Amino acid sequence: MTKYSLGIDFGTSSVRALLVNLETGDEAGHAEHAYELGHGGVLEDPSDPNLARQHPNEWLVGMAAVVPAVLRASGAAPAEVVGIGVDTTGSTPLPVDRRLRPLCQDPRFAERPEAWAWLWKDHTAHAEAKLVTELAQATRPHFLKRCGGIYSSEWYWAKALRCAKVAPDVFAAAYGWVECCDFVTAWLCGEEDPSKIRRSVCAAGHKAMSAPEWGGMPDEAFLRELAPELAELRRRLSPHEAPSDQVAGRLAEAAAQQLGLQAGTKVAVGAFDAHLGAVGAGIAVGDLVKVIGTSSCDMAIGSKAGGIPDVSGISGIVADSIVPGYLGFEAGQSAVGDIYGWCAEQLGHNDHRTLTREATKLRPGASGLLALDWHNGNRCVLTDPELSGALLGLNLQTRPAEIYRAMIEATAFGAKMIVDRLVEKGIPIRRVIACGGIAQKSPLVMQVHADVLGVPIAVAASSETCALGAAIMAACAAGEFADVATAQRALVRPSNLVFSPDPAAVALYVRLFALYRLLHDAFGGVAPASQLGGVMKELLRLRASRLT
Repeated sequence: MTKYSLGIDFGTSSVRALLVNLETGDEAGHAEHAYELGHGGVLEDPSDPNLARQHPNEWLVGMAAVVPAVLRASGAAPAEVVGIGVDTTGSTPLPVDRRLRPLCQDPRFAERPEAWAWLWKDHTAHAEAKLVTELAQATRPHFLKRCGGIYSSEWYWAKALRCAKVAPDVFAAAYGWVECCDFVTAWLCGEEDPSKIRRSVCAAGHKAMSAPEWGGMPDEAFLRELAPELAELRRRLSPHEAPSDQVAGRLAEAAAQQLGLQAGTKVAVGAFDAHLGAVGAGIAVGDLVKVIGTSSCDMAIGSKAGGIPDVSGISGIVADSIVPGYLGFEAGQSAVGDIYGWCAEQLGHNDHRTLTREATKLRPGASGLLALDWHNGNRCVLTDPELSGALLGLNLQTRPAEIYRAMIEATAFGAKMIVDRLVEKGIPIRRVIACGGIAQKSPLVMQVHADVLGVPIAVAASSETCALGAAIMAACAAGEFADVATAQRALVRPSNLVFSPDPAAVALYVRLFALYRLLHDAFGGVAPASQLGGVMKELLRLRASRLT
């Protein structure tokens, strides 16, 4: 009997499934289902650009669509699927009742956005995140060492605190707040008690300040000072945390019937999409994996020897969160693909092809433009959701393709800020691997990033690295491989597409990045604004330069 592993990837706008043949390493079939509610699956509020929610029914409906479809596409029998792995967006916490039912399924709260899932890109809790940071700085500085020094509005406790403040009736009705990756795995296993689910180390460590050194989640006294309701919530949270190569449970009969799988199949502990995307891209020590989509997540792993390093400005350092046995480092940018999409839309283009074609013809600096990539705040290294995007150097001859390229360059400069910070703190980056839809579809974006970073960028062979990473973890949980590295050697194909930096472009981008750094530090509040006086004139000199 052929053995397969199933990876299910819950993204911002769709759910995907990938079936992997464990004997050959071939991707036997894949399927995708787009979410139907809101704008690309995101429920928004025109009066509040920080709000981004999602209905959990989208996850269950989508999963019921893609799993049978991928079985049909592959020809695999349900009994041949030996393990199921799940990755999701995060931090995407969902308020649930005592039986783990989403609170928005209660008619009383069906139309209340506070009762829906708080999507990763929701920034409504920026004031609450600041409170968490200030209290931790004063009383628990060791908490912040694990999350780059500042707690983010994108994360678990800030969102829960925000709900307690603005919708106390919703918060009071919720028995628990469960991350999307934990909710889906619990649903698959038929678990109905929020206090008994096996939670993800990845989610808890990176977004909820959990660590074994201080007994898991932040202590009740700390949370009570933020709000008594948070301390009560902590008491109801499951104490069980595990990495994703371990078993969360077995597929329940009801879920098996809906998905067309065999009851009793092992289900791996869930994790976040970017982290398992790094696994599916073949991450090893010395690699930086850039998962580039609507946002960008940067992943690296390192040895546990020597303890936890102090790396300010990144999103988190958590043991076992990416590859069990190693420290997992997470950083990223709050908007990348979202910026490209916004730019194309505002410039009146229905697709990116014309803009990309014209922008590819431009040399670095030829437009005289320079942008800041903070359209959805700055995740790293400033960790400030209240920052916004900017465009400098406009004139009456500025063309749409020049603006488009400036936005791409801005995201590459933001990526370099992260790489420089990691290297400064002693985390080796010898190879860059890119994955995600943009890495697969946009040679321009990849070449600009290679030129700005000054290193070759390999594009992951699989177009479904997140789902592949979930399938790898499922195979490990099912006992088919001794460890993740062994599974990667068997299932991850080497890249056949590498973008090498162009020396002439690298030289120009060194000059442009120095100007970006001036804007970054001045508008980010870490350097005097007086340094900006020469930026416009230097952009003009670059524009007039004969360098090619």
